[in-house]
Amino acid sequence: MSTTTLTPTGLSSEEARERLAADGPNTLPVSRPPSPLLLLLRQLTHFFALMLWAAAGLAVFAGMPQLGVAIVVVVVVNGLFAFAQEYRADRAGQRLRELLPVRAAVRRDGRRQVVPATELVRGDVVLLDAGDRISADLHLERVDGLAVDESTLTGESAPARPEKGVTAYAGTFVAQGEATAVVIATGAGTRLAGIASMTRRTHRPPGPLAVRLGQVVRIVALVAVALGVTFFGISQLLGMHLTEGFLLAVGVTVALVPEGLLPTVTLSLARAAHTMAAQHALVRRLESVETLGSTTVICTDKTGTLTRNEMSVVRVWTPDGAATVQGSGYRPDGAVTAATAEATRAVADLAAAATRCATGRAVERDGAWTPMGDPMEVALHVLALRCGLDPDADEVARPELRRVTFDPARRRSLVVVGDRRTAFVAINGAPDAVLPLCGDDPRLLAEATAEIERMGRRGLRVLAVAAGPLAGGAAEADLPVEQLESGLRLLGLVGLQDPPREGVADAVAACRAAHIQLAMVTGDHPSTGRAIAEQVNLALPDSPVLIAAELPDDEEALGAVIDVDGLVIARAAPEDKLRIARALRRRGHVVAMTGDGVNDGPALREADIGVAMGRSGTDVAREAADLVLLDDHFATIVTAVRYGRATFANIRRFLTYHLTDNVAEVAPFLLWALSGGGVPPALGVLQVLALDIGTDLLPALALGAEPPSRGALSGPARTGRLIDRRVLGRAFGVLGPVEAAVELGAFIIVLSIGGWSWGAPASSALLAIASGTAFTAVVLGQLANAFACRSEHRPVGRWSWRGNPLLLGAVAVELVLLAGFLGLPPIPQLLGGSVPTPLGWALAALAVPAVLLADAAHKRLTRGGRESSS
Repeated sequence: MSTTTLTPTGLSSEEARERLAADGPNTLPVSRPPSPLLLLLRQLTHFFALMLWAAAGLAVFAGMPQLGVAIVVVVVVNGLFAFAQEYRADRAGQRLRELLPVRAAVRRDGRRQVVPATELVRGDVVLLDAGDRISADLHLERVDGLAVDESTLTGESAPARPEKGVTAYAGTFVAQGEATAVVIATGAGTRLAGIASMTRRTHRPPGPLAVRLGQVVRIVALVAVALGVTFFGISQLLGMHLTEGFLLAVGVTVALVPEGLLPTVTLSLARAAHTMAAQHALVRRLESVETLGSTTVICTDKTGTLTRNEMSVVRVWTPDGAATVQGSGYRPDGAVTAATAEATRAVADLAAAATRCATGRAVERDGAWTPMGDPMEVALHVLALRCGLDPDADEVARPELRRVTFDPARRRSLVVVGDRRTAFVAINGAPDAVLPLCGDDPRLLAEATAEIERMGRRGLRVLAVAAGPLAGGAAEADLPVEQLESGLRLLGLVGLQDPPREGVADAVAACRAAHIQLAMVTGDHPSTGRAIAEQVNLALPDSPVLIAAELPDDEEALGAVIDVDGLVIARAAPEDKLRIARALRRRGHVVAMTGDGVNDGPALREADIGVAMGRSGTDVAREAADLVLLDDHFATIVTAVRYGRATFANIRRFLTYHLTDNVAEVAPFLLWALSGGGVPPALGVLQVLALDIGTDLLPALALGAEPPSRGALSGPARTGRLIDRRVLGRAFGVLGPVEAAVELGAFIIVLSIGGWSWGAPASSALLAIASGTAFTAVVLGQLANAFACRSEHRPVGRWSWRGNPLLLGAVAVELVLLAGFLGLPPIPQLLGGSVPTPLGWALAALAVPAVLLADAAHKRLTRGGRESSS
């Protein structure tokens, strides 16, 4: 950036027009959002969708257009649903423009003018006042009590006190005071635009669910294609016609591809997201629901998330005694309780002096008391009101003669008030900056030092307040500051607290029980961060407090340093949060990062889960995030993690359910191959599809809606594969074989009773009845399987039937669909099955007790402990 010198009259209108034409308007660069059509195409062309497109094409090629159309409908419906859910994501950079104000005050042609902020140019003289949002990067030429809220850029909750000669950045605003400055950068040249660019360059990493589903899809695709090719080869060895062999291969492939998997996953995630929204956790990316359950590290801000962002005085110490202060927020009604009348008067004197040093005030608007200015100064004003004082009347009675605003180097502020006879000096600031100015008895100062240590151990921010008469009256108010600060008497100490939110400590304990590491990443001072971390039990006895600027530059070394539970990282800048997220992810963690400002956008996108504040956060942070806390409460993150873990368990439930069905679907083709064609296939290809996207879909969705168990947050997250030995063992080793055995046994018995013999062709009518029997056995077996899959550990009957009422409704619909598939013309003729005989019904019904007994026996044999998340 280039600097521009201040001209007394400012630019001329002509100069401003020329520079505006040369540099362009003062607006942030706009990136074109992705085309909706492109977003939709992505949902229709991922790997699993492409595999289903190929299956649809093969079905049409093989002379089964009905099958092809059905598969296409599945792909398109799922793609449209996912597109609708994801359409508004990835818009963070666009909303940054809203941080620029509409108008700005400038000096042009030698006079004050108000112009659109978009027309600011380099060299413009900008006049800043309290409440103004800064519209461009400015070089401060003159400051008078200036305080700038830079929280959206730096994360620091306390307003900065910039001096003459430093830069004030676009996107911040003036908390108090005034200044005259010169524009040095506009639009794309501002620091705010740089952060917007960094946010756009940061791409979202694939979530754990995407990775795991990718693994599942690839395994399923490989197995399905391999078996399809194998059965095609067997058909040719048995002398089957080429077309029939190809049709058989397509049937086997379709049988092994769970067409309902993607709709089930998508709808399950959507329902979980809807439930979480009622718990004040708004999910912006469906996949993030499951990713939340895999979280291993939560990096949280302090102010507003762990605390209420309401600074208040809770203790006052004076030489005459101490007092406790009670009250809610910034409301003036509260109690100041002291042991003696002398202490009560001393506290009131301290409050009056401290308030005169401050300019922040609590104001009542629409029945609510809100802060105006520095929250700490507002807290001092509230203290005076709670002492029964009237600061406004005092300002009239004792007018201000001189003010020296807070100086970071001096770490104190000063005010001279009164008249020629009663003028006095009041000072407040850091205790180590104020106490040396006091001429009190050393023993009193020692007592004050001991009290400072006690307040510090309580995590309070401590201010010291001193006062003294101005020796020569008002005439001496222009003396050098050093002379004004002589002969002071210590009035006392003020202990301020930003109270932790209710429930945060319990939420922290829940994280520890869930083996989730916690770290506070804040722009505040290290001691402030540590104190709050200790109050909410986030900090552990041996956990360190680190300064962001002192962290290693090397990403691997950084990860080793910060991979500690209970860590506090203070003075963190936007780039630091981004590096922290990357370093922890590199070490294998699933990282949730909170944020509320413009500065947090890149880090929220880099983290596996970006968490933004819904009430206090900026639009930028909300748009960059995966999860928005509608109540800004840390405990809501933990609630979201609980639902995320439940979603992971639910996906395993309906995967077990689907894979069990796949075994029953492929078993008839396997028997046909092993018998050398002696036993006809018990199911047709369209019957397989009817099972996958007809009778099975609703029970699978109901399993995806299983509520979180009581032990969902007990133990570490299950971050392994969605399909592991346990899932495969239950589906392929127990439930699937039992279901297939009943299915094939019923099929062969019905054929045999109807006069069929091994290797002989069966009549079409007999084959339709036998096939309908096998179809019924699979549907009834899946009915029992749905209840068995509610838990990985507890058998049916060991849990409440009312725990998932959706499953009861889904099973009822499943039975209605079974009746329709068997007896509602022309569906039976289309699918290739018909209504079973009474014996067929009895044989098929055996699938229910067979599956339930096998499930109970397996769980009894493999029970290794109490159920956790399933």
